Amino acid sequence: MKKYFLIIAGLLLLMPLTSNAFSGQGGCGGNCIDCHKLEKKDAEAVLNKLKDAKNLPPGAEVKDVKLSPVGGLWQIDVEADGKRGAVYLDFSKKYLIGQIIPLEVIKPAEQRKVDFSKIPLKTAVVLGPQKAKKKVAVFTDPDCPYCRKLHDEMKQVLAKRNDVAFYLILNPLPMHKDAYKKVQAVLCEKSLTLLDEAFAGRAVAEPKCSNEQVEKNIELAKSLNFGGTPTLVRGDGTVLPGYLPAEQLSNWIDEK
Repeated sequence: MKKYFLIIAGLLLLMPLTSNAFSGQGGCGGNCIDCHKLEKKDAEAVLNKLKDAKNLPPGAEVKDVKLSPVGGLWQIDVEADGKRGAVYLDFSKKYLIGQIIPLEVIKPAEQRKVDFSKIPLKTAVVLGPQKAKKKVAVFTDPDCPYCRKLHDEMKQVLAKRNDVAFYLILNPLPMHKDAYKKVQAVLCEKSLTLLDEAFAGRAVAEPKCSNEQVEKNIELAKSLNFGGTPTLVRGDGTVLPGYLPAEQLSNWIDEK
């Protein structure tokens, strides 16, 4: 049972939920079919409900009923329009599950990549040596709690390495009402002192320039479909949404 992963593609409530639907009460100690039965006519009744709900074509037919590879479920093989498939019904006959996929066929999702050259590093606030071989763009917001944690972790990475530079694309999120002015002030001065004050949650001076660069940063994040902060982009274009502790962040930077 451990080697299977249930994907509930569409969980259809066929009958009212009861508290012991999956509790295992009354479970059999030997062969499950000694205690549980599903006749073909019962399976056809289930399919008729799906047809009525427009979840299956009218011509769908039950071809076979058997125990599924996962305990506690029946597998109902169905054919419609010359194509075969399966749906799964739990022993209580109350829940229908769309698909079961063996773990061995599931492959890790491909990491998202963007064109790193489209990120204007010259307008970023830089943490670390600008001539560093490894560059990481960081879309961040001084009022985002995880961005603040990441800010400290980046400093820890830089304390141990001189081959990395973090290029901060300050992107104030609409939900943080004070972040916009803070970002504007930091970008006007390009000051690391102001940057640290902003990420420490302290008030910063009023901006001394226009908001042009703030708006450009916001539009850049939108164009790359970066909806949240922090979002990191490695030099090879690999995107990492979210926060990592210093050691893991350093390892991610070195991944190939």
